[in-house]
Formats: sequence, C-alpha cells, structure tokens
Amino acid sequence: MGKLRKILSMVAGVAALASVVLVVTPATAAASPAPCGRRVAACVDLSAKKAWLMDDKGHVTYGAVRITTGKPGYRTPPGIFRVTWKDIDHWSQAYDAPMPYSVFFTNDGIAFHEGSLAVRSHGCVHLSRAAAKRFFNRLQPGDTVAVVR
Repeated sequence: MGKLRKILSMVAGVAALASVVLVVTPATAAASPAPCGRRVAACVDLSAKKAWLMDDKGHVTYGAVRITTGKPGYRTPPGIFRVTWKDIDHWSQAYDAPMPYSVFFTNDGIAFHEGSLAVRSHGCVHLSRAAAKRFFNRLQPGDTVAVVR
C-alpha cells in the first residue's frame, strides 16, 4: 500500500506541474504581441529582430522568435507580401549557399529560411532550424507576410 501511495503522489505532482505549465504558456505568448495587426500569416519586426506566425484572427500561434535580416546594402524590405513558393532544400545560386526550409515572399528572392542568428543575410529572414521548420510547415503560397520597421 505504501508503494501505491508513493506512485499516486508522484502522478499527482506531475499532473499539478503540467497544469501550471498550461497556465503559464498563454501568458508568455500574450506578453509578446506581434506588431503587424490582423489578417497576416507571418509578421516580421525588423527593429525588434523578431518574427511570429499568426492565425486568421490575428492571434499569435508561434513566436516571438529571434531573427537576423539583411545587412547594409541588402536590407530586408518592409511591406506587405504574399508567399510565392517554398523549397525545403533550396540552394542559392546567387550566393552559392544552402537555404533550408525556404519560404519565398517576394519576387526577388527574399525568403524565410534556416540561417545563422549571428550573421546578417543578403535580405532574407534567418530563423533557427526549429523556427524555420515551423514557418515552412505553416506558411503556404498566397499567405500574407507583413514586414514592419
């Protein structure tokens, strides 16, 4: 009987911890609102160096995540764009470099993709590997991307 009480006590502790995590998680997302408004699937804040995924009601579904963007001479353009195409294993011929999990949202090759968060890009939005996978899986051609300063 003593072992059963110990097991039940451990299970109750894990259940209590899980309920705390569920309560804390939404508050964390609410503390980091996206500055792009409603009706966008992805939001990029160039000044804050953060990006979000959003639902069709303007609620954040993922993020904020850290990003790096275009270096001087290759600035990431602000504006409203539409996802044009995706390529999970893209290779940039212009820069002879890999661009895993690419989601292109301009007509001149600007994309979300996995890239260094320590090195600025040639205009693309660099994401961590985990974030790049999430953006790739969520965004579809035609989805709206907002890039703000």
